[in-house]
Order: sequence, then C-alpha cells, then structure tokens
Amino acid sequence: MYIEQLYTGCLAEAAYYIESEGEAAIIDPLRETEPYIKKAAKRNSKIKYIFETHFHADFVSGHVDLSSKTGAPIVYGPHAETGFKSYSAKDGEEFQLGKIKIRVLHTPGHTLESSTFLLIDETGKEKAIFTGDTLFIGDVGRPDLAIDSGHTKEDLAGLLYDSLHQKILTLPDNVIVYPAHGAGSACGKNMSKETTDTLGHQKQVNYALKNMSKQEFIKEVLEGILPAPVYFPFNAQMNKEGSANIEEVKKQGSHALSPEQLQSYVEHGALLLDTRKAEDFHKGFIPGAVNIGLEGQFAPWVGALIRDILQPIVFIADQGMEEEVVTRLARVGYDHTMGYLKGGMETWVKAGKPVEKIAAVTAHEMESIAGNSDAIIIDVRRKSEYDAGHLKGVANLPLDDIDEWGSELDKNKNYYIHCGGGYRSMVTASILKSRGFEKVTDILGGYATLKETNLPKE
Repeated sequence: MYIEQLYTGCLAEAAYYIESEGEAAIIDPLRETEPYIKKAAKRNSKIKYIFETHFHADFVSGHVDLSSKTGAPIVYGPHAETGFKSYSAKDGEEFQLGKIKIRVLHTPGHTLESSTFLLIDETGKEKAIFTGDTLFIGDVGRPDLAIDSGHTKEDLAGLLYDSLHQKILTLPDNVIVYPAHGAGSACGKNMSKETTDTLGHQKQVNYALKNMSKQEFIKEVLEGILPAPVYFPFNAQMNKEGSANIEEVKKQGSHALSPEQLQSYVEHGALLLDTRKAEDFHKGFIPGAVNIGLEGQFAPWVGALIRDILQPIVFIADQGMEEEVVTRLARVGYDHTMGYLKGGMETWVKAGKPVEKIAAVTAHEMESIAGNSDAIIIDVRRKSEYDAGHLKGVANLPLDDIDEWGSELDKNKNYYIHCGGGYRSMVTASILKSRGFEKVTDILGGYATLKETNLPKE
C-alpha cells in the first residue's frame, strides 16, 4: 500500500494518490491531470477510481478530464447529481483497490453530498480517513457553501455535528486524518498549518471536536465565518456540471501579445493583471494594472478580488512563468485569459508606452511620517490579525472588503498602506491606483517591520 499527499500550497489544497498491487485511486484531483497520469505510469499502476469528497467550491477539479483520459469512474457519495457520467455510492459501500478497500462514509454538513473515504488496509484494519472538507486539522468545514441545497447553514451545521459524532469520532484514535485543505483556505476558519494528524490528537486539540451539545456546536462553528469569496458558487457549479478542457483553456491564454494588442484588449473591457512580485511592480507598471503576485496565494486572491469570473483577462508575468499563470487562473475557474504581454515590462518600456509607479517607504521612515496630519495609515490585514496587534489609532480595512470601503475613501487624502509582510498592501495600492487614487504609498515589510519601530501600538 502506498499513500501520497499531493499538496498545492498556493491553493492550500491536498489531493491524494493511493495505490495497492498496481491499482491506484485519486482523491480530489486538481484540474490539470498530467501529474496523476505520470505518477501512475512511473509506478507501473493503473488509475482505477477517481473519488470526489464533494462538489468543491474553492477550485475546479480535474475529475472529468482525468476520467476521460484513464477510463476510471468518478465516484461521489450519496445524493451527488452531476451533469456528467459519475457514480453516486451508497453509505457504507466499499471499493476494492488491490489488497485494500475504500469505504464510503456519508458525512453531510459541509455540503449534502460530502463524504469521507475510509481506507481499510490489507489486514482489515481501519487505517486512514480522507475527510475532504468535513474535518480539517484544527477545524471543520464551513456549513454555508452548499449550492441549491434547500437547507440553512444552521441545518447543515447540525448535520455536520451528527456526521462527526456518528461516523468519524467512533473510529479508532490511531486512524490518520487526511483533509482536503490546510491553513490559508477559505473553506474553514481555524485550520492548522499541519496537513495531517491522528484522529486521537484531533480529539484533544480541535475546538470543533470538544464535548459540546449540538446547539453549542452550531453556534461555535458559525461564529466568525467570513463571507465566501465570490468565485465559490461558480466553481461549485463547474464541478457539478462539468468544465472546459484545461488544455483548451491553457492554449487560449498562452497567446503572446504585442503592447498594441494588449491595449486593445483592455480598451474592450479586459482586466489587466500584473503577476510580478510587489517589489518589481511598484518600480514600474502599466497604467490600470492590478498587482496580484504569483508568489503569494495568487489563485485565492484572484477569486476574492476579481468579481466577474467571466471577464477577459490579459496579464504581465516574469518570463517563463506565463503558462503557470494561466494554469493557476484555470484552477479557480478563470477560463477567459486571452494572453500575456510578450517580453513583459521590458517590451512595454522599449515601445515607449506610459509607465506608472507606486511610492514606497520603510517602517522606520513611517516614524517621522506618521505624525503628519495628512498621513492616513490603513491596515489591510484581516480582523483576527489586527486584533492580535496593530498600530494605535490605525483603521482596519481588510483587503477582502475593498469594494465596500474603497468607494468611501477621499481621493484627495494621502494613504499609507500596510499588511502583514507586503504582499496584500501592494495589491491594495494597485487596486486603489487603478480606481483613480493618486496618493497611495506602500509601507515596505508590513506590520512585521512596523512592530519593531517606536510607533505606538495596541
């Protein structure tokens, strides 16, 4: 028996490769299928099953393409109705994989069809559970994302409580928990940086598994949930109904564009996305460009900030990273990428096109600037980060909510923006700049450097 967790950090997503006696199963595959096919071929195995724990909302799965290429059936738990050929298993149904078995445990709550896959090893021992978004390390799945379920989030939270107590907590403590996500995913609120654990340890440390009544659980799980990113319902629908072939999406998005072609797309409504590092972006960028750096949690921030998933996108990238950009956009359902600027910013500058810059200051420079009456500092971290420590008197305006608070700012004021380390502050500054704010300055290094200064904190 062989188990491998295939973790994608920028999405905080875990897919799984399981193998026994030359037969393999893939659980919750990403949209690009070649890594799974190549892995099976390298290990002289055949992909026999594709298991989906639920209709994912935070990424587009590769189940349909993978099934088409391998012939392996797509298996969901009960109540999964799809727009493509799939098999909806019964609760308790088992699937033979070499000398091991995969048992379906229907665990509704995150969504109605959510299921956990229990691995039973060669000796008949309950070895591991692949929990999808039912149980995370340190958390459980949020119960407010089910599409067209006819249930309230309170209803689903109650179902989640029953699923945990009747199906999962009854398993042996030494069972290994393999979840679909880790810290950074918007599918939960308190996920650990660890991506696997024993069930016994989770019983001790996971707040949602503590001894409490169903009503207490419902209140605890629903408290503090942030609004779901706008792309979640679109991704869930794509996973339920089927999506375009990723190779076609990548082909369309990999067109090399001249500066004039790029401008034409923007003039006709395309979003101009600059995926370079923040420190490169602020030195010079194309007017109107929004910076979401590829080196950070690129796809989740794209999904949180680009409200129209159908809007055409053209982009700037470091040379050699163009295909990676298109792939990561496609992972979260942004399929309308039309191409990239050939040669990057160097081509734009050589063509004599206009370039804008965003001012930047160090944390220590802010010690003298902060006392100026016209300097307004904005902390764009999330509330939990802000509550853990912030500059005294500084407003907390999370980047996630920029469409709400951004329209209320005075364009004549001087804004100094910081986040935790510098990634989100440049994203914020670029968005404000694209919306006509000229007096925006990025504080380099974010709160990580500001907290080392003499600026008052609370």
